[in-house]
Amino acid sequence: MRLSIYERDGKPGIGLWTGIELRGLEAGSAGYPGDLDELLASGADLGSVARVLAAAPIIDAGAVRFLPPVRRPSKIVCVGLNYRAHSAEIGFKAPDYPSFFARFPSSLVGHGSPIRRPAVSEQLDYEGEMVAVIGRRCRRAPVGQALEFVVGYSIFNEASIRDYQMRTSQWTIGKNFDATGGFGPCLVSPDELPPGGSGLRVRTRLNDTVVQDGNTADMVFGVAELIALLSEAMTLEPGDVIVTGTPSGVGMSRTPPLYMKPGDVCEVEIEGIGMLRNPIAAG
Repeated sequence: MRLSIYERDGKPGIGLWTGIELRGLEAGSAGYPGDLDELLASGADLGSVARVLAAAPIIDAGAVRFLPPVRRPSKIVCVGLNYRAHSAEIGFKAPDYPSFFARFPSSLVGHGSPIRRPAVSEQLDYEGEMVAVIGRRCRRAPVGQALEFVVGYSIFNEASIRDYQMRTSQWTIGKNFDATGGFGPCLVSPDELPPGGSGLRVRTRLNDTVVQDGNTADMVFGVAELIALLSEAMTLEPGDVIVTGTPSGVGMSRTPPLYMKPGDVCEVEIEGIGMLRNPIAAG
């Protein structure tokens, strides 16, 4: 099951991918079930939603504006240094405990929408990452049961403003400029992927050149362990987003550094999940 959230003619819609076709319903249409934020908050059965959408009209995917699959999560928790090769390329050892930090919904943009380089910096870096989305309220989840709380997986380009990120010991400011978090294009149900999204190839392309080529098998902390550790401290709510870290090859680690600039196009492709594409524009 692959669900996308979109907007057409000013109306929000939800669609189901059946092969290469998108079938969808918009707000105001008979049978419109609501967006994923609403569905997850209400505990709706997404399988039933998919069966309704399977009979919906075919939507021209080129004529809609894709939105982040989840637009108003109560929490977006990101994980730094979670790929062994990425830690090595920037001179760190693999962490003994995850480096958690927060993003906020105001930073999100959907598939096809521009990631914006702010006027105050030229150090806009790419970071292709896999996302896990929580489907049920979760507190103190054992590792062995943690994946039961995942409703689906998606893709993130966690574009970072490196000079602002490095101004402080905490990374929050450099990770939360408006329109720097590409997210989408769809939410893929866990049954379509290996448990925890393990063993998936992750590639980032900048202007059709591969700049990151990793695999989720290189993650230090897998999805189940991340959920278990996070839920020791906080209650994870339906719709919460866990951005699981980036492979090696980021722009700041190159000589000379490689940063995104207006006019570029960045694509993040994850095996079994799809491809997130964002042009880069001036902020």
